[in-house]
Amino acid sequence: MPDQAVMESRSVKTDFIRMVRYKSENKVGVLAEFLTTIANEGGSIGDVKTQKLGQNYIWRDVTVISQDREHFARILKAIRTLKQTKVRQIIDEVLERHQGGKIKMALNTTIETISDMRAVYTPGVAEVCRLIEKDPSEANNYTWIHKTVALLTNGSRTLGLGNIGPVASMPVMEGKAALFNKFTGYNMIPIPINTTDPQEFIETAIRIAPGFGAIHLEDISAPECFEIETALMEHLNMPVMHDDQKGTAVVCLAAVINACRLVNIDLENIQIGQIGLGAAGSAIAQLIMAYTNRPVWCCDKNQAAVDRLDVFRQNSVTLEEVMSRCDLIISTTGVEGLIDPSMVKPQQIILALTNPVPEITEEQALQAGAAFYADGRYVNNLLAYPGIFKGALETYSTEINDEMLLAAVKAIVETTPQGEIVPSPLDQAVHEAVTKAVARAAMASGVAQKDLEDETFETEGILQVVHAHQKN
Repeated sequence: MPDQAVMESRSVKTDFIRMVRYKSENKVGVLAEFLTTIANEGGSIGDVKTQKLGQNYIWRDVTVISQDREHFARILKAIRTLKQTKVRQIIDEVLERHQGGKIKMALNTTIETISDMRAVYTPGVAEVCRLIEKDPSEANNYTWIHKTVALLTNGSRTLGLGNIGPVASMPVMEGKAALFNKFTGYNMIPIPINTTDPQEFIETAIRIAPGFGAIHLEDISAPECFEIETALMEHLNMPVMHDDQKGTAVVCLAAVINACRLVNIDLENIQIGQIGLGAAGSAIAQLIMAYTNRPVWCCDKNQAAVDRLDVFRQNSVTLEEVMSRCDLIISTTGVEGLIDPSMVKPQQIILALTNPVPEITEEQALQAGAAFYADGRYVNNLLAYPGIFKGALETYSTEINDEMLLAAVKAIVETTPQGEIVPSPLDQAVHEAVTKAVARAAMASGVAQKDLEDETFETEGILQVVHAHQKN
């Protein structure tokens, strides 16, 4: 869960993964010996793929997961001692998959003849230009604008890497765009903006906005991210969302609802605490309050974060008070080991969302008496942002409001398999459900400029569903 509070400027702790391509004798037990050797050295196995199969020899690619480079070197040394196996190549699969970038433009029409060329370009295109000049809304029919999202970043808070700049953040942006296209069929174009000045960023975004149907903000440091999103929402008549805030909040609220169901407690009757008020933490607290219409007790070591909104000041308590008062705890601080096991009270629900190392580990929390625990691996923004943006784009919405976000939460909850805290982000059904729910909420809340007539988008009663858990 990327967030400037969650991720502080420190190195990312990740597994060291390499693919070992080897040739071995085609005999029973050779593969088992190979895999056992890896396990004996403390390594884990990923994919095992057979590349070539002959009568006497076999070539395989085995993904080896190790702790770090030195650990992998020890595993490789052990592998090289096997008499019936010869290592041929070590491949960095991550770098391989990024070669040449992860996205590209594809044609949506055919260009095979001179007539094709004249139709898609000059002189035929002039007719389309004149049509749009007379009625700008026709751009939605004759360009890709309403199916395309601008993904804007300055790289000032990228994952756990800190301020690495806009170009170094491009692999993250390309990955996000690739996933958006996979689950929606729509386009997302990464645009790095080379400035840390919020006003320059805002002005740049406003100038390029006419070429897009929506603006997706990503990996921008706080407090600048708040200023940028607020300004763009005020100036642009299109959906704008900072995913590190609202996308994270949507998935977290869905996880909160499901966690309460899993331990059989009533969300309406418990006290909720938010530790950390960075981009994600502040948005999580606000969305939960919009859903429950009750306070979320919060704390942050940075007083400026507490003072940013009156509601945070009113509900501000100490870390110790949050832990002792609240039945459900959400932490997004970026501080490893912040929550001492002695602070955990019996039957508490703890969502420790800092990546890669949380504020308290699962083992510590459960041994201390927590009823349920989940970490940041489960709260994946991919569950939310594709459907939120597609639903907004399909209805030509002028904004993304709380009704749409809460509709996305409900869709994620309803598509969660029994016994799970959230569904798999790779489940296409989740993205379709979120898209439909968001589109319905956009129409029902009055921000849609296009009503979808399909029966799956009937708007009757949608606002009542969205506000089912809100008290007037």
